[in-house]
Formats: sequence, structure tokens, C-alpha cells
Amino acid sequence: MNVQLTYYQRIGSDNLQELVSRFYEEIREDEVLLPMYPGDLEAAERRLYLFLVQYLGGPATYSERRGHPRLRKRHETFPIDEDARDRWLKCMSIAMESIQMDDESRKFLWAYFVNTADFLRNKQ
Repeated sequence: MNVQLTYYQRIGSDNLQELVSRFYEEIREDEVLLPMYPGDLEAAERRLYLFLVQYLGGPATYSERRGHPRLRKRHETFPIDEDARDRWLKCMSIAMESIQMDDESRKFLWAYFVNTADFLRNKQ
């Protein structure tokens, strides 16, 4: 029997953790994005990691702890314009370059990030 692996299984928990960690290293250096992460960056890092785990087919710990993701609602207080979107994607692109994963998983994940970053834009 041929079992289809989830993207979570294909990418792996350690790689996702490294991706998120590397992403937040970039955020710490961005003067536009950093102010959108008030307070504890480590907490934001944990939330993104748990969200990605769940989105990619892993355990639903994110929803168990925080409820439905409601991405637009959770991001509405932050001024996300084209520049912020592009900066966010640049940070994620740099993080993704440092992570090993198969091409299909990389394309899937990048398409999700691009679509979601655009979806979250809330100002011109």
C-alpha cells in the first residue's frame, strides 16, 4: 500500500522549527516589520511554528490552544501594505533558502506564503 505523506511529514518538524527560527532572525533586522511584533518574539515564533505544523498536516495543537486561526482577524491591527508584504516574503524567502526540503514541498509552501501574504494586505 502506498501511503501519501503530509507536507508536515515530508518537511519534518525540525526543518519547520529551523525555518521559523531563521525567519524571525530576519524579522529582528527589519525596521518595518519588527514593530508589528510587539512583546515576546519567542511567543510569535512558537505560534507560527504551531500554525505551520497544523496547516501542513501535523498535530492540531495550534487550534487546540488558540482556536480557529482567523488569520485576517488576527492581523487586522497591523498596517500591511505592499511594502510590508514584500518584506515579509523576503524574510521568509531567505529562511526557506536555508532549509532542505523536496521541490514539491518547497513550491507548495512558497505558494501558500505568497497567497497568504497578499490576502493579509489591508492598506494601500
